[in-house]
Amino acid sequence: MDSEYAKIPGMAKEKRAAFGKELNAKKQKLLEEIEAAEAAVLNVAASPIDITAPCGVNEELPKLMTWADGSRHPLMVELDRVCEIYARMGFDVVESRQLDDEFHMFESLNFPDGHPARDGYDSFRTEEGLIPPAHTSTMQHRVLLAGREKLLAGGEIAVVIPGRVFRNEDVDATHEHTFYQVEGVFVSRDATLGQMMGVLREFFQTYYGQELKIRTQPGYFPFTEPSLEFSIEKPASLGGKGDGWLEMLGCGMIHPNVLKMAGIDPAKYRGFAWGGGIERLVMLKYGLTDIRDFESGKLRFLREFK
Repeated sequence: MDSEYAKIPGMAKEKRAAFGKELNAKKQKLLEEIEAAEAAVLNVAASPIDITAPCGVNEELPKLMTWADGSRHPLMVELDRVCEIYARMGFDVVESRQLDDEFHMFESLNFPDGHPARDGYDSFRTEEGLIPPAHTSTMQHRVLLAGREKLLAGGEIAVVIPGRVFRNEDVDATHEHTFYQVEGVFVSRDATLGQMMGVLREFFQTYYGQELKIRTQPGYFPFTEPSLEFSIEKPASLGGKGDGWLEMLGCGMIHPNVLKMAGIDPAKYRGFAWGGGIERLVMLKYGLTDIRDFESGKLRFLREFK
């Protein structure tokens, strides 16, 4: 551009004005284009980066991968299915917490300070002493308190509690430090183990779409008495032929001490509770062998459930 301006002194006087005017117009246009380009660069730099975009801002480039609509996570699909079945049976759904305290995690559930059963829960803890819950039972006390007035008025407490739980586990194909559970709580004047068996049998028969035999064996949980391990015969959809059993969850009658902690008289009211993992249901249903896939974020795994 400077070399063009250097030509002006050697030009005839009658041509200088027109040439200078044309040259100034070109210069102004070039400066405007430079300013526009600089502004575009600054705007891109200030914009948040979309790490999910196939090619980012370079949309003119050939796509580096095929891109399809996302899919729901299989755990969320099955969790909704589980809650839907219980809701049709008359249970309210209350979501669990992802951070709680010693009282709700242990003391309200008949784990007094120093109780040896606490050692069975290798829990994570924050610097403030809070606990990412190791089981959805951490919500039982809140559910009992919230439903106490309804119970005293002649009603029932019927709630299922889905939630994420956390345990300090060594991770392998069958163990995870983060997984999902569903807790069930029912309290009335005349709740029985027979009612609990009926509820659980109905749930699994609906979930697997066939009639199933059930069985129990003694277990131990500080917050239930008696405590049971609940099993179903292996469903035909999972290759069962009536000759195998699958242990699905723990359950039992709510311990009188747990009812007392919530201000419910165990001489007048009785209840039962149960809790089981969602990952086990999903792994059995889809024939999966590695629980780590659920938290891996692998697109190849997730796309199998579209």
